[in-house]
Amino acid sequence: MAQVKVYGADWCPMTTRSLEFLRARGIPYEYIDVEKDASASEWVKTRNGGRERKPTIEVGGEVIAEPSTTQLDELLRRAAIT
Repeated sequence: MAQVKVYGADWCPMTTRSLEFLRARGIPYEYIDVEKDASASEWVKTRNGGRERKPTIEVGGEVIAEPSTTQLDELLRRAAIT
């Protein structure tokens, strides 16, 4: 099971940016397209006050929505994944 899960949408530029950031650093992740997975969409909404914020990223049990690359990098460091 991946330690990094990215919940997003293929058309979303912020999702694309986060995926490119992870790929560039060689960090394995699981990508879940909330447009194709209703249960994933609901999971995201429950963690974001009813909003489907993309991307919502889970790293080692910690969840962050619409992070900047700096915020994502900090989250990965806290989880010792960088």
